[in-house]
Amino acid sequence: MGNHDTHLTDETLLLFADGETRGSQEKGIRDHLAACGSCRLRMRELDGAIAAVTRMHRQIDRPALPPPEGPRALLKARLRELAAERQRSAARLSVSRHVRVLALGAVIGVLLVALWPEPDVSEPVAIPRIDLTPGAVRTVAAADVCAVAFSGNADVMPAVQRQVFAQYGMPNAERRAFEVDYLITPALGGSDDIRNLWPQPYTGSRWNAYVKDALETRLREMVCSGQLDLATAQHEIAVNWIAAYKKYFHTRRPLPQHLQQELPTE
Repeated sequence: MGNHDTHLTDETLLLFADGETRGSQEKGIRDHLAACGSCRLRMRELDGAIAAVTRMHRQIDRPALPPPEGPRALLKARLRELAAERQRSAARLSVSRHVRVLALGAVIGVLLVALWPEPDVSEPVAIPRIDLTPGAVRTVAAADVCAVAFSGNADVMPAVQRQVFAQYGMPNAERRAFEVDYLITPALGGSDDIRNLWPQPYTGSRWNAYVKDALETRLREMVCSGQLDLATAQHEIAVNWIAAYKKYFHTRRPLPQHLQQELPTE
């Protein structure tokens, strides 16, 4: 995967997103994503498609869902079948790329719905638009990030704040109700590019700016202690910071502040 002229396939990216890659394969994918902007963008598109399918299923009334083990096993079995199919007959007429992605995205969406049987309708309010705020980073190593004392995010200039509100179609919004926040915090190498800024509400969702601050602190501690590489931390907070919070705090809902501070990083 060191040749960045050859891009990662959608199946490889989906396996990576589901945690099905290990060892040198996983490292190779991470290295490729760190160097290949096209594949990073495709990774975000797939994550966005999965999130869209999940939101669609959450809006549909449905009976009690089966335990997550069933959908997970089906997903793994389907991915193995696809890999075996390619090896048996390279000449077989292949399904179009977009159809395969939609089919796999639908299966993954079912799995995600099973894992989150009680959807939180306030989550979309707290996540920035990927077309306006995909995230942007500086070229910096983890050692450089960790060498600087963590003192919180720098204030965004008023002129830039006005530009962010205008970009989101909110020129007359009550400014005190929002924080113009960095999607990828500068403490994790995030830049002050407007593509890394969005108006995050203090109210209207329990996933507010204070909760995201706790995630930023936790990810930085994990990066600086060697438990997590910087590129992964940047990617996960940019794609869906709420999902990253649930993953690294092992919870489906924001924890009380004192528990966020006391929870060990391992």
